[in-house]
Amino acid sequence: MKTIITIIFFTILSFTAQAQNNTADVNVETMEMSIVTQTINEIKTASNTEVARLYKFKNSRIKRDLYFITKANKAKMA
Repeated sequence: MKTIITIIFFTILSFTAQAQNNTADVNVETMEMSIVTQTINEIKTASNTEVARLYKFKNSRIKRDLYFITKANKAKMA
């Protein structure tokens, strides 16, 4: 029964494939473009200057904030 159904299925597919209308080949118009050999080099220079700050003093606010110690970090004696 399975073989009969598959044979019928393939025959129906072959008939539907033959019944399709063939479309005519579409010709594409080609355009000829010239090659550009001139290159433009642009160099952009940024005039922004950035300053990095170094703190000399031990008690400066930035260093003190970055080097914080919590109570959980302290060692406990048993």
